[in-house]
Amino acid sequence: MNTKPFSRLDRIIDQCDDGLRTLFAPAPSAERANPAAGVVETNLVDAERELSARLMRVNHAGEVCAQALYRGQAASAQTPGVRKKLAQSAAEENDHLAWTEARINELGSHTSYLNPIWYAGSFIIGALAGLVGDKWSLGFVAETERQVVVHLKEHLARLPTQDQASRVVLEQMCKDEGHHATVAIEAGGAPLPTAARRLMRFSAKIMTRTAYWI
Repeated sequence: MNTKPFSRLDRIIDQCDDGLRTLFAPAPSAERANPAAGVVETNLVDAERELSARLMRVNHAGEVCAQALYRGQAASAQTPGVRKKLAQSAAEENDHLAWTEARINELGSHTSYLNPIWYAGSFIIGALAGLVGDKWSLGFVAETERQVVVHLKEHLARLPTQDQASRVVLEQMCKDEGHHATVAIEAGGAPLPTAARRLMRFSAKIMTRTAYWI
């Protein structure tokens, strides 16, 4: 039986379906084992538990954005090879989504109530990046991941020392994000203009500061 290749509209509809699943389906299942599995839980005082929960909520919101960015870029990517790389990165980011949500639940808190807004905005940005061209789309991935690594290292420095469960999750995420940046550059990603990098940092600050509280 002959099958008709997916059109760009087909891909966008498919990615929107994935977005609804990301936002409203039960907690995602990770393909890889949770790095925190087997880590002995240390009793945290209320202030420490609240800080850890807020930080992990920010990181979970960041992973919601990552899912949307990758899927938006995959929907508008110019070539099948780039779409495949973006889809693979999205699958790996899904592990991060599952791990951070699990940790937030363990800490007795909630994910950001604004996740639908983060997802919608990030999907549009990703789709626009894909339309500009694959080399810029991949460059956008690389720059995003570099900024995420910096952000994760800042959170690792802020986490309560005894919260090893959250720490090992963020450390693995940091390694993965660095790898994604390298893959994007090796696939042909172009360095973004300084103005674009600054705008990305500004947008990220708005999200992180808001998700910390809401």
